[in-house]
Amino acid sequence: MKVLVIEDDKEIVDAISLAFQIRWPEAKVVSTRLGQKGVDLVETESPDIVIIDLGLPDINGFEVLRQIRRFSNVPTIILTVRSDEVDVVKGLEWGADDYITKPFRQLELLARVKSLIRRHTPSEAELLTYGPLRLDPVTGQLHVGEKEIALTVTENHILSHLMRNAGHVVTHSALAESVWGDDYPGATDSLKVHISRLREKVEGDPSKPRFILTKTGVGYFLTKPD
Repeated sequence: MKVLVIEDDKEIVDAISLAFQIRWPEAKVVSTRLGQKGVDLVETESPDIVIIDLGLPDINGFEVLRQIRRFSNVPTIILTVRSDEVDVVKGLEWGADDYITKPFRQLELLARVKSLIRRHTPSEAELLTYGPLRLDPVTGQLHVGEKEIALTVTENHILSHLMRNAGHVVTHSALAESVWGDDYPGATDSLKVHISRLREKVEGDPSKPRFILTKTGVGYFLTKPD
């Protein structure tokens, strides 16, 4: 288990390292204060998860995330003081799997990390099919007819859960608990962003979805298009 922390505040790095040392001692924490160095470390260190601050000395965390997503599907968590909705939405839209604001609770951070690691760990799983959708939950590779699409860890988990419950409405709470292990404050808004990204990848016209539909105020459901 290897954790890469891209953060320029030494106190934050020390707090994260201490949390892992106490609660998850077998984990190795690697850190850098520079965003570009962090991108390089994703390639050379092959971390199991990456924690990224947005305010870095050289390039901002969004650019770090964008560069990482060019070549890696490693689970990522943005950890920042910036709590504005526009930043949360941007981080999730650019491929972050989770977004946590500072000051953070150490146990919550570790719980989020463990949830992402658990979902990213390959295991035996059946190929899921529904209409023209074919998804391999182990690799996150989705086929829509002849089109092949790579999903992020969170997108893979959301779509897998919807496919396993196809035809039935999955509530926001149930979907959040399946994805993150907890229906935490803000989970519904995070789901909305991930669903939007999924629609951009899956739907011919994301503004008029045919596969992933919304039950207003309740949740989402998967249906076969007419």
